[in-house]
Amino acid sequence: MNERRRATEMAIESTHEMAAATYERMTGNLTIARRRLNRALTLADKILLGHLDDPEGQELRPGESYLMLRPDRVVFQDVLGQTGMLQFMQTGRQKTAVPATIHCDHLIRARTEGTQDLTDSLSENEEVYHFLRSAAAKFGLGFWEPGAGIIHQVVLENYAFPGELIIGTDSHTPNAGGLGACAVGVGGADAVEVLAGLPWELLYPRRIAVYLTGELNGWTAPKDVILYVAGQLTVAGATNAVVEYIGPGACTISATGKATITNMGAELGATTSIFPADPRMAVYLAATGRADLVPLIAQFHHLLEPDHEVEATPERFYDRVVRLDLSTLEPHIVGPHSPDRARPISKLAAEVRDPANGFVDQIATALIGSCTNSSYEDMSRAAAVAAQSTARGIHAVVPFLATPGSEQVRATIERDGQLQSLSEVGAIVLANACGPCIGQWDRAPESSGVPNTIVTSYNRNFPRRNDGQPTTMNFIGSPEIVTAMAIAGRLSFNPLADTLTDSAGKPFRFEPPGPAPEVPAGGFESGHEAYVAPPQDGSRIVVQVDPRSERLQLMKPWSAWDGRDLLDMPVLIKARGKTTTDHISPAGWWLRYRGHLDRFSDNMFSGATNAFCEQPGTGIDLYNGDTPEALAKIARRYRAGGIKWVVIGDQNYGEGSSREHAALSPRLLGGAAVIARSFARIHESNLKKQGLLALTFDNASDYDLIESHDRVALLGLDAMKPGARLECRILHADGSTDLINLKHTYSTSQLHWFRKGSALNSLP
Repeated sequence: MNERRRATEMAIESTHEMAAATYERMTGNLTIARRRLNRALTLADKILLGHLDDPEGQELRPGESYLMLRPDRVVFQDVLGQTGMLQFMQTGRQKTAVPATIHCDHLIRARTEGTQDLTDSLSENEEVYHFLRSAAAKFGLGFWEPGAGIIHQVVLENYAFPGELIIGTDSHTPNAGGLGACAVGVGGADAVEVLAGLPWELLYPRRIAVYLTGELNGWTAPKDVILYVAGQLTVAGATNAVVEYIGPGACTISATGKATITNMGAELGATTSIFPADPRMAVYLAATGRADLVPLIAQFHHLLEPDHEVEATPERFYDRVVRLDLSTLEPHIVGPHSPDRARPISKLAAEVRDPANGFVDQIATALIGSCTNSSYEDMSRAAAVAAQSTARGIHAVVPFLATPGSEQVRATIERDGQLQSLSEVGAIVLANACGPCIGQWDRAPESSGVPNTIVTSYNRNFPRRNDGQPTTMNFIGSPEIVTAMAIAGRLSFNPLADTLTDSAGKPFRFEPPGPAPEVPAGGFESGHEAYVAPPQDGSRIVVQVDPRSERLQLMKPWSAWDGRDLLDMPVLIKARGKTTTDHISPAGWWLRYRGHLDRFSDNMFSGATNAFCEQPGTGIDLYNGDTPEALAKIARRYRAGGIKWVVIGDQNYGEGSSREHAALSPRLLGGAAVIARSFARIHESNLKKQGLLALTFDNASDYDLIESHDRVALLGLDAMKPGARLECRILHADGSTDLINLKHTYSTSQLHWFRKGSALNSLP
C-alpha cells in the first residue's frame, strides 16, 4: 500500500469516530431543545439544534434568531481556498480547530481534453497550488490535488454522512445533502472563523418540505425533480429556508440522485437542502468504503429523519409544502438565463418555434457532467442513450463534452465501458474539474457575440456564466436528455416523442434508458491517488507569498468604522434586474487572479447592468464629467479622493455563487454600503463579514427614487441596533431631498463586525 492510498484511507476511516461523536452531541443538545420547544422537530431542526454551541441559552425563533453552531467539517475549493488561507493567516492561529480540506477543482481550464488540460493547469497554476499545498500542511488541512475531482463529489465520496454539519466555500456545498448531511455554502470569512475555533452564526432558517410520492420511471431522472421544484419556488423562493425532501418517494432515489437535487437547491436561494437517512444512503456509504457507518446510522436513525408526526402532517410544521408524484413527473428543461425558467420537455418545441422568445433551435454545444450530474448512475444512463445511437450508426452532430466529477468516477466508468460508449458517440472527456460549468471554458471564438444555444446538465445558466458571452443561451436538463439532444442537434428535439434517422435511412425513436446501477457492481476504482494528508506537526513549514506576484497577495485587516455617519456618498451603480455574484465579480478568465485581491478587483461590477448606463459594467464619475467608464476605475478614483460610495441593488441582489470577492472587491475599493430591494442569503452575509453595510429599502418602491447624480447619507449609525430602522437621506442634483427608512438584519454581534471593520477584526 503506497503512502497516498494509506493517507486517503485514513481520511475515510476518521469519519466513523467523527460520526459517533456527532450523534452523541446531537442527542444531548436535542434533549434540551425538545424541552424548550415542546413540539415535534423537522430534520433540519434536529441537525441544526443538535449542533448548537449553547442549547440552553440560544434564542430559538425561526426567521429571527441567529443560531450559534459548531460545524463538524469545513471544505474549501481552490479559488476561495486562496482567500480563506490568506484570511486564516491573519488570525495568528497555528492549526485548524475542526477537520478541513482544500480541493483543487476550479482553476483547470477546459481547452482540448482532460489529460492535456490538467497538464497545462499544473504548469499555469503552479504558484497557487504550491501556496495551497504548503498552507494546508502548515495549518493541518487535507489537500486534494488537481485532477482528484470536483469538491462536492469528493466530499460525497469521502466525508459526508447523515446528520453531519458541513460548511463550504462554494454555494453548491449542499450536494452533501444527498447523504443526509446539512451542508451549507458560506463565504470565506465564515469558514475562517470556524477554523479559528469560533461558532458559526446562521439565521434560523424557515422550513420548506417537498413531499415525494411514487417513483421515477422512463426518461425522468432525479434532475427533473429539482428542475420542477425550481420552477415552483423560483430563484428566491427558498431564501433563508432549508428544503427537506420527505415522503415515501424520497427513499426511491439513489444517494447520488439525491445529491443532484440538493446540489441545485442553491438555485432556489435555499440555505441548504436535505434528505432523511435511508437504505439508499447505506448502499452508497458501503460502496465508498464506509460500511462501518451503516450500523451507527441505524442506531441513531431517530436523529436523522423528521419526527413521525411531522412527516404525517407536514403542513402543520413547514412554512410551505410542495407535493410531487414522481410517477407522473415529466422530464424538464430550464432556461435560458435563469434556472427557474422551467417547463416539461413536451412544451419546449412550441417555445422554440415562437419568435418572441428568440431561442436558437440549432445546438452549438452539449455538455454533461459537473458537480451536479457526474455520478456512476448519471454516466451509465447517458452512456445507454449513446450506445443506442452508435448501434444505429449515427453520432453526436454537435460538439459534445463530458466532465467526470471525480477521478474515482472517471476510473470506474473507464473500466466498466460507459466512457467508451460516450467517446464512440463523439464525446470529448474533460478533466475531473469544474471547467465550463463555472466559466473555465476556452470556447471557440466563432460563438463570440452570436446568439447561440448550449444544452447542459449543469446547475447555473446565467448570462456569461459558461463562456463569458451574454448571447449564449444555456438550457439545463438531465445528462440523458442532453445526450439525446447532442445526437439530434436540436433544442426542439423531444426524445420521448420524436424520431431520428439512422445510417440506413430508417426512422427510429430512442428507448428510455433503463434503471442504472447506483453504484458499480465491481466496486469503485480509485484511479490516480491525489490526497495529501497534513503532517502531524506543520509548525516549521513556511508559507511564502512573493510580493511581486500577480497571482497572490497578502491581505491586511480592514480599517475600523470611524464612528461617524456616512454622508454625501455617490451612487457607484444602481444595479437593475438580475444581479448575481457573476455580474458583480465575474469569474472565467479572471479566476487566475482570485488570490490577488487588488488585481482581481479590476473586474468589479463588469457584468452588472447599471440603470444609468447602457453598457454593462460602466457608470458616470459624479465629480469628473459625464462620459461612461468602467465602474472599478471610478471606484478607485473615489477611494483615492477619500470618498465613500454606495451601491443600489434590485431584488435578490447577490444571487448565485458564494463568491466572496463580490464583497471583498467593493470593500477594497472604498464601498461603504449596499442598499437593495432584497438580498440573497450568502451575499448578504459576506457583505456583513467584510464590514460593509447590507441594508434593504423599507418600501421597495423607494428604489425608484435613486437618480444618477444623487448623494446618499446614512444617519444615526451610532444608535444602530437589531430590529430598528435606519434613516437614509437622498440629496438630488436639484437640491431637493428625500428621507426614507432602511431595514437590516444585523444582530448585536454583527453590528460589532461593522464597528470593528470586519468579522475577522473581532476575533479574540
